[in-house]
Order: sequence, then C-alpha cells, then structure tokens
Amino acid sequence: MNEIDPAAPASPQPEGTGKSPGWERDLLEKLAFASLKEQRARRRWGIFFKLATLAVICVAIWAAVDYGNAELETVGPHTALVEIDGVIEAGGGSGAADSVIPALNRAYADADSVGVILRINSPGGSPVQAGMINDEIQRLRKAFPKKPLYVVVDEMCASGGYYIAAAADKIFVNKASIIGSIGVLMDGFGFTGLMDKLGVERRLLTAGENKGFLDPFSAQTPKQKEYALGMLEEIHQQFIGVVRTGRGTRLKETPDMFSGLFWSGAKAVDLGLADGFGTVNSVARTELKAEELIDYTQHEGLSERVLKKFGAAIGAGAFQSIAGTVKPVLR
Repeated sequence: MNEIDPAAPASPQPEGTGKSPGWERDLLEKLAFASLKEQRARRRWGIFFKLATLAVICVAIWAAVDYGNAELETVGPHTALVEIDGVIEAGGGSGAADSVIPALNRAYADADSVGVILRINSPGGSPVQAGMINDEIQRLRKAFPKKPLYVVVDEMCASGGYYIAAAADKIFVNKASIIGSIGVLMDGFGFTGLMDKLGVERRLLTAGENKGFLDPFSAQTPKQKEYALGMLEEIHQQFIGVVRTGRGTRLKETPDMFSGLFWSGAKAVDLGLADGFGTVNSVARTELKAEELIDYTQHEGLSERVLKKFGAAIGAGAFQSIAGTVKPVLR
C-alpha cells in the first residue's frame, strides 16, 4: 500500500467541479470592482443632476430679469424710438398692443424725450391690436401736445400697420416702401368636396344654428356668407374712418384708395398717404433736432423666447385651427 506524504502539495481539483484554485479570491475581486464602478457611476450621475439643477435655477433667474423692460438711463434731450416689426397680433411680440402701448407710454413720459419715432415694418394683422395702438397714440398726442410722433416705414407699412401709422403727426417712407392695403379679409378653407370623394361624414352638433359658423368641414350657407361680408364691411369702414381722420386734408382720395391696393412709397407721398421720405436718423436729425436715439421698444424676455423656440406659439396656433377660429385680418 502506498504511503501519503503530508508535505506534498494538494492535488488539483478533479475535472468537472467547475472551480479552480483561488476562485473565492477572484470572485471577491470582481464584486469589489463592480461595487467600485457602481459608486463611480452614482457619483457621476449625482454631479450631473446637481449641475442640471443649477442650470435650471440660473435660467429661471435670467428669465425673471426682464432686460427688455429695464429702466432706461437717458443722457439728456433725445429722440425716443419704438419699433413694430412683423405681424401685428396678440401674444407679446413687437406688434402686440401689450408690448407697444407700454413702450409708447414710457417714451412720452420721459422728460428728456423731445419726440417719438415709431418705426414700422409690418404686413398688417389684427384689427383689434392695431385699433388699440391707434387709440393710445391719439390719447398720448393729446396728453403730450408738445411731443410729436412720427412714423418711419422700413420695407412695408400695410393694412394693420398703416392703421397704426394713420394716427401719427407725419409718416415718412422710402420711395420703394410698400404702403396701403386699406382693406379687411377673412380667409379659410372648405373641405366638403374632398370629404364627399373620400366618403367622410361630418358630424357636427351645435346648440344655436350659427355656432358652426364658417366651419371648414361644413357647406357654407348664403346667410353665413352675407353675415361675414357685412362684418368685414363694418370693420373696413372703421379702417377708412381712421385713415380719413388721421390724414385729413392731406389725403387725395381715389376710387382705388380703400380697395385693398398698395403703392410704392413714392406714390404714397403723391396720394397723401405719406408726408415725405426719411429714415429714423434723418427724421430725428431734421424734424426733432435730436440725433441721440434711445430705444424704448419692449423686447421679449428669455422665457417668451424659449417658449416660442420649443413650439408654444405653434401649439397655440394649432389649437386655434383645430377649434375652427376664424378672425378678420388687416392684411
């Protein structure tokens, strides 16, 4: 019988056990490394979330500071500038009454402003917003009779833009500017023919026979069309009255003047729709005798710009389209 030497090294584990010598240590090392990686990942995510939270706080603070409405530091006698650029509509843009009216009030109220220049570059828009701004200009001109308000047109001053401009003391244009379009429109689409071809049935339930007025998926009735045209004519006459009141005897009326046509700046001067040619700088220098310009325009804050960037305005417009809203437009 063979003897076993106690000092001899232990024989390896027989095959089939699935474990090699030192497997316990290898397993512990793997667990330790896995735990370390998890701690590092948790730490990185913690730092990320802290930085993200800090960024959100900074953006919120920045948004809360209204740089566009900060108090202006004037430098003595100057010309106050307010701008309307783009479509005239509610919503906080440069063409909204909520933006233009406060800017005009601040421009007039500043004791150092010798007059106001309203620079307009607009194709038109809401008759309501244009009417509100026009009314406020007339009020301010009466409250500050020694401070004239001049409109300077850039590319165009059409429809709702001209509705506002008509309230000014004088209107200055470029010879190639687009002026006029004194009319009102209400547009939309009708899909009834397409629906018939596709076999789509419109199921519109209303309480009130005219609640579905101008619904694009229902046939237009003569009564509804007549009513809409009557409303447009009413607003058109309001527009004409504003132009006649604002321009007075300077206006050389023609059969086409209130037809919705528009003219070049040079022709507008001939028709009395404008008073002469000029830029913001030339009007400030020659008419107001104050070349120093201070911009009182109420610009959008960061929060408004971020909302628009991410589609808030588009979403609101889509909602209005879905709701079937149709509004008169000065354009």
